[in-house]
Amino acid sequence: MSDGSPLLVSVVMATNRVSEYLAEALHSVVTQRHQPVEMIIVVNGLPDAEPVMKAVRMIVPEALVLSVPESNVSTARNLGIAHAKGEYVAFLDDDDRWDRDRLALQTAALEAAPHAVAAYCGMRVIDEAGSVLLEADQTQVDRTGIARRTTGIIAPNLLVRRASLDRVGGFHPAFRLAQDLDLVLRLGQLGEFAFVPRGLVDYRAHPGSVTRRHRELVRAIERVLLLHRAAATERGDGELVEALSESLRKNRRFAWWRALRSAKAEVRRGKPGAAAREIAWALRVAPTGLVDGALRHARLGASTERPGAPAG
Repeated sequence: MSDGSPLLVSVVMATNRVSEYLAEALHSVVTQRHQPVEMIIVVNGLPDAEPVMKAVRMIVPEALVLSVPESNVSTARNLGIAHAKGEYVAFLDDDDRWDRDRLALQTAALEAAPHAVAAYCGMRVIDEAGSVLLEADQTQVDRTGIARRTTGIIAPNLLVRRASLDRVGGFHPAFRLAQDLDLVLRLGQLGEFAFVPRGLVDYRAHPGSVTRRHRELVRAIERVLLLHRAAATERGDGELVEALSESLRKNRRFAWWRALRSAKAEVRRGKPGAAAREIAWALRVAPTGLVDGALRHARLGASTERPGAPAG
């Protein structure tokens, strides 16, 4: 229970490099209007963590910097959570940035909604130079909206109660991709999410970002959704089963959207064989996705769905 003083927020970053955006990311935490904040950096799999440590401590001298053998982002974040002293935990990627009001507004949202397990905010997509590619379009959703992925909730725009993370066991260490989706689905079974309707996080899309590895991402999302749907089926939760089934259909539509986009790019580069392999991949992993997408488009006209949004 708070005595009226601002509660400590632990900010966990897992990284395996000195990102060219690292300084900007860290400055966006240091300049937060909400204080106190503790920074926990987990250096994942680098033989020599000293360059990262030096880069971090130039900006955040008091940061706790941990180094672990090569693992995955789930394991690295879980180590950071284990060392966190805060009532709330936020996750910062080494190429993203925050509005200075981000933590103030999300902590206020959780204080105003004591039964909420986490709070999320609007999240813009930016390019390498920091220019906005997509404005924030997040909306308030319930547990079925979370399962349907009708709005973008991933680790970078979440603020989670530490107690909630402890209850669900943190990130699933088996997931190298879509680990955010798995966590959000498990948190959604604990309780409601508070929402701050402002774009307070900038998620950077660039050639090195995970969202470019679309084949791996599609497979990982499929695996997570199938596991959660099986669990919902076993519990007899028909409402959630239907929501997760729609999310699976959405993932298969995304597979085709991304495959067609990549195939067009390969044709422009004079590589028809590579284009054919993209189409063959989509036919193999999402045979119903193309027809489903066409029918959906015919029903709804110009779709409001953002097929290329980050999915965790």
